[in-house]
Parts: sequence; structure tokens; C-alpha cells
Amino acid sequence: MTPRTAGHPARWLLPVLLLAASACTSLSPLQRERALQVAAQAQSSVDTCERADACADPSPLRALGTRAYAQSAPGAPHHYALLLDYGQDSLLARLNLIRSANREIDLQTYIFDEDDAGQLVLGELLAAARRGVRVRVLIDQLSALRHVDTLAALAGAHRNFELRIYNPVLGRAHINYPQYVLAAACCWRRLNQRMHGKLLLVDGIVGITGGRNYQDDYYDWDPVYNFRDRDVLVAGPATSEMGENFEAFWSARRTRRIAELVDVGKRLLREGVPPLPPPAFEQPARAQRMARDAADDALVDRRLVSEALPVGEVEFIADLPRKHRRSREDEVAASTHGLRELIASARSEVLLQTPYLVLSPAAQDLFRELHERDDPPRVLVSTNSLAATDAFITYALSYKYKRRFLRDFGFEIHEFKPFPADAPIDPEATGAFGVSWREDGTPVFTQVPKADGGRRPLGREYSALRWSGFSANEPVPLARGGVRWGLHAKSMVIDERIGVVGTHNFDPRGDHYNTESAVVIDDPAFAKALADSIRRDMAPANAWTIARRDKPPVFSGLEYSLAKVSEALPIFDLWPVRYATSYEFVPGPDCPLPLPPTDPGFRKCYEPVGDFPEVSLGLKSLMTRIFTAFGAGLAPIL
Repeated sequence: MTPRTAGHPARWLLPVLLLAASACTSLSPLQRERALQVAAQAQSSVDTCERADACADPSPLRALGTRAYAQSAPGAPHHYALLLDYGQDSLLARLNLIRSANREIDLQTYIFDEDDAGQLVLGELLAAARRGVRVRVLIDQLSALRHVDTLAALAGAHRNFELRIYNPVLGRAHINYPQYVLAAACCWRRLNQRMHGKLLLVDGIVGITGGRNYQDDYYDWDPVYNFRDRDVLVAGPATSEMGENFEAFWSARRTRRIAELVDVGKRLLREGVPPLPPPAFEQPARAQRMARDAADDALVDRRLVSEALPVGEVEFIADLPRKHRRSREDEVAASTHGLRELIASARSEVLLQTPYLVLSPAAQDLFRELHERDDPPRVLVSTNSLAATDAFITYALSYKYKRRFLRDFGFEIHEFKPFPADAPIDPEATGAFGVSWREDGTPVFTQVPKADGGRRPLGREYSALRWSGFSANEPVPLARGGVRWGLHAKSMVIDERIGVVGTHNFDPRGDHYNTESAVVIDDPAFAKALADSIRRDMAPANAWTIARRDKPPVFSGLEYSLAKVSEALPIFDLWPVRYATSYEFVPGPDCPLPLPPTDPGFRKCYEPVGDFPEVSLGLKSLMTRIFTAFGAGLAPIL
């Protein structure tokens, strides 16, 4: 074979065509029906409990829902709201509620992994189905359970258990890299249209929503990288709105039963329903301890129920599947519209927490108008540093627009550290630390040596880039080792009277591509509790403050003008000196408390620590600057 022959287009075109044909092959109507029958025939119809309450465990969390509904009247709703800051608490609440279900459980999520946390929750859901509870699980395609065999086994697990997949591109439950490339070529917009909502609803009276998916790193169980996240538990009449939203996605045109998907259906037709293997936990003792704690009502009452706040009206704002219709592309989605209205209503302060500070043009206009008011509200932003983020390309875009954020919008930005000293995290739970105790009862954590590594693919929320060859959505290398944390919470407080916890990252993806949801609570006590939580993440122990770097001694006006012109360019933003940098608070006799960057004494109490503190300067730092210069066009999908 000559080189010329080897390079002939037919030599590489044929495999591509074959791949396209195989990837686009769908099940015939007859095959779909047979696959569904195979699954249905294998499903167990035996319920392990004959009691009317499905042998549900009593739960003080579920009791909040019963109490809230009993206290409510038409026009006078009563709710209980509980912030779930700690990952361990959030997992504890989920397990306790699942065991308390006596009628139905609806679970909606973007990511559902087969690691320890995922297996633990899945096991509880199946146990609930076997005792007579109707269990429905809805997962976005790009981050569904890892193995086709697992999905095939769940298709035939029990008559009370059903799992569906939202928006299965190419008609499959899973797509590999070549299929992803094909999907990107043929259906780029649909590939990016994802169901980003998260909801656990038990018996229609208690719901949990927020940033957390079902994967170890959302519950402090990963030995390498974990998310500092936040959920909110809501008990009361607003759960009816949650249920209606779930129903809309469950019956949507883009939602498919797993047995009728190409890869799962063919597996069922070829070999029948495989057995579901027993859980294989990486850390069995940790999983057993969590399962045991979930049955401890006194512990649940002490750690969770005692912190629940009585509140009045609660609003659940959520997008519907029709957001993904072409006829709706120019409309402002319900979640985006609701959040913008709240921000526009601010009079004194907007407290915003988002992991990815990339704003749509409409959001930029909104914040610019706020700042141009005669008496503008203070806008404080909690977001990730480059050292903490799991999406360095997204960070590069926020890095590009720091001048705009600080000067034109008046933001006060605090970037989360990868090793926060005082955040609501559980280092012991990661399994990467040994723990000993001082005489005064305080813990001492000792790092257990482990091989560092990047994120697993399922952990990447920005799935449009998850397959990129340069690890676009992995944390950057750091100058020192250790388990790190990255911010993932999406929350907002308006004037310390309205608190918002949801799934929207306040970014273009949430505006246009992802379906999102949020809980809005107009209550001063709840707003203060949420504000305190966000301010804790912004404290000097947990975050660096972003402020303008010192002006050069000469030609400062010229330098500023050139940097501004460079920033305005969609590409070739190559000016080497950025407007802002990171600062570390240095307490002392003259600096007892942190100061805002606008305070005259700021530079006496803060020292600059560079644009990318804690980062091991190398390829990722270079790539960050490259995407700052050339990546503005990626903003809509980031």
C-alpha cells in the first residue's frame, strides 16, 4: 500500500460512515416492544410488606412535611426550610427520607454515578420499591449510571421501580467518544440541552433541591476533589409545585424508558435482564456507618430537624421541558426570569454565590444598570479560584472580564480556596485523612498519601466539553498536595430578606441550554442563615479577595486603556497585565477585621498573592491565558 493510497479520502471516510450508521441505528418498533416485554416479564411483583404504610420508618424529617401541611390553610401556607450545607448531612437527610416513604419517591438528577454514594442511594431506592413504594428516577443522558448492564438490570428490577433517561442523543443511554463527536457534528444544540434540575420528593410533602448530584464528591467522599455545595429541604405546600414540575419532565417527549434505548434494548434482547450485582463499596465501613446513622432518629433530629426554620410562603421556580423546543428559543426561561427580577428588586445588597462567574449579555446589562443607580446596592460575589474550580476554561472567561466585573458592575469578588480552613466540609469523610484527637477534644487530621488524579467524567457538569482531549474540566495542578474542595453551590440573598437556593449557575448555559430550578423564600430568618453561610465561604480563611492591582508608577492611564481595548476583543485579548489580582488578608493590631476593597485601609491589611495563587504554574495556567485571549466565543456554552 503506497502512502498515496493510504491517504485517499475513501480510506477514512468509510469508517466514519460506518460509525455514523451504527450510532444512528435505532430499535425497530417491534424490537422496542420486545425489549420492554423482556424487562416487564423479569420484574418482580413481590412486595416485602403488606402494611398500608409500606413498612415505612418513622422520620422526624418527614414529620416536618406532615406538620407543615396541617398548619397550612388556603392563602396562608406554612413551610419548614432546612439548609443542607454539609455533604454528610445532605446524604443523611436523603437516606432518612427515602426510608420514610410510604407511597412514592420521585428523584430527578443530572448525575447519578455508581460509586459509594450512588450505590448507597440506589440500594435504598430499590429497598423502598420492594416494600411497596412507587419509585421513579429520571436522569439526564450524559451523566447517567456508568454501565449498560446496570441500566438493563434496573429495567427488570421490580414493578414498583422505573428509571427513565432525559434527552438521549442518538437514542442511546450512553455514548462513547466517537459517538459524541458524531452527535456534536449533527446535533450540537440538542447535545447541549441538558436537564440540570435536581429534586428528591418523598410522598409529595417533603422535597430536597439544590446543587448536589449523586456522586461521592458531592458528599465529601472523594479522596482527591470534593464540592462545597448546598441543598435546601422544603416541607409544605410548595412541594406540590415540585411534583408538577417532575411530572412534566417524566412525561416529556425527550424522556425515554431505558428498555427502549438502543444499547440497553439490544442488551435485553440479546441476553435478557442481567442480575443486579450487590454493592461493591470502596469504603464499606463508611457506607455502613451512614446507613446506620440514617436510622438514628435522635441523630437526625439533633443534626437536622432542630435547624429547620418555620417560614411562610415558598416559591419553586422551574423551567419546563418546552424550554428545549426551537419555538421557545427566544423566550426568557422561567428560572432566569425569576432570578433577574429578584436581582432587579434589590435595594441595599445582592449576595451571589456561583461556581462559574460567566454572565450572559442580559445579566451584564442588569448588573450594569444596578451599578449606575444613584444609590446602587452592594453586590458581593462568592465564586471559585482557578485553584479550586473544576472547569478552568470557564474560569478563564471570568478572568478575562475581571475589570468589567469590578469597575463597571461594582462587584466585590471573593474566590474560594482549594484548601478552605473554615468551610462546612468533612475532611475525615474523604478517607484521605487519619484522625487523632487532642486533649481538649479537637481533631487533628493527618494526610494519608494517595495518588492525585483528575475528576471522573461523570463529575463534569459542563458535559459539552467533557470529552475534550486536554482535560478541559479537570482541576488544575497545585503547588502542594492534598484533598481539595471547589465551590458548587448556587445561591443568592437579596437585601437579607429573600433567600434563593437552586441549580442555576447564573450563567449563559442556565439561561439558554440547561433546564434549571430554584427555591425562593421570602423570610428574614432564612435569608440571614443563608447569608451567613455564603459569608463564611467568603471569609479570609476560605477565600481570596479580588481587587485592582497597584497602578504602575508611570503611564498608568495608557496601560489601563490598552488593557480595556484588549479585553473588548473577542479574540486576541493578549495584553499580559490584567486589571485585578488576588489578595490575602493579613490580620494584625491595625487590621483586626477584613475590609472591602473600597475601604481606604484595604492595601494596608491585604497583600497581593498573584493572579493564580496555589496553582502550579504550567500547562493549565498557560491554557487559562490562551482561553482568556481566544475563548470568548465559548461563553454561551460555558
